[in-house]
Amino acid sequence: MTDHHVTAGIALFGLTLVFLGVKVFRAPKRRAVPVHGWAGFAVIVGAGALLSLHFKWAAIYFTPLAWTGYVLLVDGLVQSLRGESRLVRAPRGLFAMAFWSVPLWLIFEAYNFRLKGWAYVGLPQNALLVGIGYLWSFATIWPAIHETADLLRALRLFPEESPRRIRFSRRTRVIMVVVGALFVTVPVLVPLQLGRYLFGAVWVGFVLLLDPLNDRWGGRSVLRDLEAGRYAVPCSFLAAGWVCGICWESWNYWAATRWVYVFPIGQSLKIFAMPLPGYLGFLPFALECFVMYEFLRTFRRKFLRPAHPAALRSAGSESERAVR
Repeated sequence: MTDHHVTAGIALFGLTLVFLGVKVFRAPKRRAVPVHGWAGFAVIVGAGALLSLHFKWAAIYFTPLAWTGYVLLVDGLVQSLRGESRLVRAPRGLFAMAFWSVPLWLIFEAYNFRLKGWAYVGLPQNALLVGIGYLWSFATIWPAIHETADLLRALRLFPEESPRRIRFSRRTRVIMVVVGALFVTVPVLVPLQLGRYLFGAVWVGFVLLLDPLNDRWGGRSVLRDLEAGRYAVPCSFLAAGWVCGICWESWNYWAATRWVYVFPIGQSLKIFAMPLPGYLGFLPFALECFVMYEFLRTFRRKFLRPAHPAALRSAGSESERAVR
């Protein structure tokens, strides 16, 4: 990788942060940034300082450290702008999301086991320490995406209501499900030499496959928002994909324990460790995070609700809190 690619990455990372910083600074506030927001900022700065001083454990766990701080910081900014946030309003819900983030991301790790899109380097030799790093890192993915989307909505970057609405027929929904099913299955069914070029379909496939089901079963869905002219949620998640994507790649590049990309597309042109075409995948992936998590919640409400709520009220309440 040339210095030019790193310089371009630093520039994109800096411009993204400056843009958001200016928007946050100019936006009307409902309250001051809470303590946990400043604590998150301190974690990010502290982790970066320890990394620059070559502190071993900061270098190994820099990614989960930075992202833990990021989630706290962004949640604090959301509370300042809105007057409420996930951590303050429903802390159990945010911790439940962190819990479910691990198995949800392991779905993509399973794809990677077959398709060889990325590999992890610089891992500790102790298996327990490796496991801690994996679980901690994976647990930050869904909260980071959702918190970032919350921040972008709080900044009112996208219209909540629009007269321009998109209609989706029943036939279109069926086609979406079929295409989505093909996108998430074909890459692992064809020979590896071809499947490795189709990994990008996986980053779109779960949106097409699951979102029509969310809509049909009465859950939150992108289709329903678009048909109602509500563009803020889907647009905020798409934009959150870029914000989180450039942060992921920037922080990953400097960490001692990190991932490297080995998929066979665009390896001659990288920004940080990511081949340039790969950045396009962050946008639908963030939308996928929304759809997959809503599918968990919708599926539970539709099919796992106790038959006798009065008799099983306690169990039902715990299940509801866990999924949220």
